[in-house]
Amino acid sequence: MAGRKKPLVVITRKLPDPVETRMRELFDARLNIDDRAMTQPELVAALREADVLVPTITDRIDAALIEQAGPNLKLIANFGNGVEHIDVQAAAKKGITVTNTPNVLTEDTADMTMALMLTVPRRLIEGANSLRDDGKWSGWSPTWMLGRRIWGKRLGIVGMGRIGTAVARRAKAFGLSIHYHNRKRVAPTIEDQLEATYWESLDQMLARMDIISVNCPSTPATFHLLSARRLALMQPTAYIVNTARGDIIDEAALIQMVQEGRLAGAGLDVFEHEPAINPKLVRLAQQDKIVLLPHMGSATIEGRIDMGDKVIINIKVWADGHRPPDRVLPGRV
Repeated sequence: MAGRKKPLVVITRKLPDPVETRMRELFDARLNIDDRAMTQPELVAALREADVLVPTITDRIDAALIEQAGPNLKLIANFGNGVEHIDVQAAAKKGITVTNTPNVLTEDTADMTMALMLTVPRRLIEGANSLRDDGKWSGWSPTWMLGRRIWGKRLGIVGMGRIGTAVARRAKAFGLSIHYHNRKRVAPTIEDQLEATYWESLDQMLARMDIISVNCPSTPATFHLLSARRLALMQPTAYIVNTARGDIIDEAALIQMVQEGRLAGAGLDVFEHEPAINPKLVRLAQQDKIVLLPHMGSATIEGRIDMGDKVIINIKVWADGHRPPDRVLPGRV
C-alpha cells in the first residue's frame, strides 16, 4: 500500500455517521459528504487511486471501469448484499477481491414485504390519502374502500432463501397458506415449521396463488423470470409484491396486465430501470391501482449500521492480510 499506515478507502455515497466515524478511525477514509452519486470519471479516478473502493448499488462497476483500476486497488467492499452492479469476474481477473454484506437485511426486507402484502389488497395508501383532503371524508360506509382479505389466501414465494423464509414466517402468522418455488427444495424441518408446499414448476405455482412475493436475487438466470408469458398465468384477482430487484419482472408486461385488469394490483419497492421509473407505473399509482415505494425495503437505521459494520470488518480483515469473511466468488454470482 505504498508505505501508507492505513489503506486509502474511497466511499462513493454518504453512510450513517457511526459508520463513517469508525471508517475514519481505522482507515484513510475519503467520504462523500454531499451524498451525490459519483460520475463515471469520478469513479475512474477513485479506482485509480484507492486501495479499497466502497460502492453501493447506485455505482455501476463494470469490466471497462475495472480495467482502468490502479495497481493499489485490491478490494471492492460493496455496501449492500446484491452485487449485480459489479463485474465480479472482471475484478477477479485483475486480482481484486469483492465482498458484500449478507445476512443483515433479511428481517428488514421481510418486514417491508409483509407491509406491502397488507397495503396493496387492503388499499391502505388509498385510504390514508382520502383523509388528506381537508376533512372531506363523509364517514364510514359499509361498501366504501373494500379491499381483499389476506387471511386464508395462498402466498407463492419466488426464491426461498433467507428473505423468502423470513417472509414465510410472517405470512404464516397472518394466516396465509405458504407455497414456494426455489432452485432447491428447502430442508424438511423448514417445510414442516412453515407448513410450506414446494412447487418444482414455477408456472404451475403462479397459476394457483392469490399473492406472489418475489424474493430471489438478480442474476442472468432470473432476468425477467416473471416474463409476460408467466405473468399471464396469474389469476386476475392476484397481487404481486417485489422487494428484490426490478429486472426479475418484465415491467412492461406487468403494467399492461394491471391496466387491462388482468392483475388485481402490485406493490413494488424496486424497478427495472432504477432510479428511472416508468411514467406508466406512476400513473397507475396515481390511479390507486398499484403501490410504489422508493427502494426502502432495507432502509432502517439498524440495518444500515449493520451493513457498515460488515464493510468495516471485511476491510479490516483484508488490511490485516487475511481473507475477508464475505468474499463474493465469481462462479456463485
